Amino acid sequence: MDIKILDSRSSKELLTLTELGKATTIADVKTQVHLKKRNLYPERQSLRTTAKGKSLKDDCTLESLDLGSSGKLYFKDLGPQVSWTTVFMTEYTGPLVAYLLFYSRPAIIYGAEAASAPRHPVVQIAAACWTFHFAKRLLETIFVHRFSHATMPIFNIFKNSSYYWGFAAFVSYFINHPLYTPPAGGDLQIYSGLAAFLVCELGNLSIHVALRNLRPPGTKERRIPKPTSNPMTFLFSMVSCPNYTYETGAWIAFSVMTQCLPAVLFAVAGFGQMAIWALGKHRNYKKEFSNYPRQRKSILPFLL
Repeated sequence: MDIKILDSRSSKELLTLTELGKATTIADVKTQVHLKKRNLYPERQSLRTTAKGKSLKDDCTLESLDLGSSGKLYFKDLGPQVSWTTVFMTEYTGPLVAYLLFYSRPAIIYGAEAASAPRHPVVQIAAACWTFHFAKRLLETIFVHRFSHATMPIFNIFKNSSYYWGFAAFVSYFINHPLYTPPAGGDLQIYSGLAAFLVCELGNLSIHVALRNLRPPGTKERRIPKPTSNPMTFLFSMVSCPNYTYETGAWIAFSVMTQCLPAVLFAVAGFGQMAIWALGKHRNYKKEFSNYPRQRKSILPFLL
């Protein structure tokens, strides 16, 4: 079987692959393309049956596509790629470093006397919570997460990092400022917010572990997420993405604990993005699994 690889934009022929078997997979085709065009490594390639069609899965065979004896596949260059792990490590390390930098109250930012000014306990608690959250994310990236895709466009490392690093500087500048005003509700507000933050962080970790256990190592297999024996995973019975639910709750709690407007804006912006991701994943679950629970929402129980 011969397969012509055409450019998805111009429909011009890029190359022809010959003597391919019916059992040849899209992953095999990508490898063959890479052998002929060394700059186009497999992760950079998107192959589809029509110019504007959906990307074919790597395990899809040529026989299943019914391309005929002399078929065509359309190629799209996804651009330079970088691993998910690299992106996550970069975007999560930045906020950790940035927050602790502002916590030290450098003279160039706050003035020469700022470092010696007393810190309210909530400032120290907030620094501990922020450090815990992003340290947890880094450790989850290394030991917990299993990614369905090996890479993402290299542009994402700049887009994601600018968001996290920028908000880290914005939030930490005000909370660590010598003129920062502690919450009006006093210790009750502070420690109630702290308790809610820790519960949500534990819930978020529990969901990530449950999702990890759904996907066997080295596979892209997807299953319907369900509650486990861990009570923190009960939210799976109500929403498709409880990790985002807990994440939202953690930053709302952080905002209550610190009574800081930039923290509120960070929570709102984060929820907006996570809601978009959750709605997309919810649609994919319903499309992929005919028996997907109908009562589930995407991120907010009963609402969204």
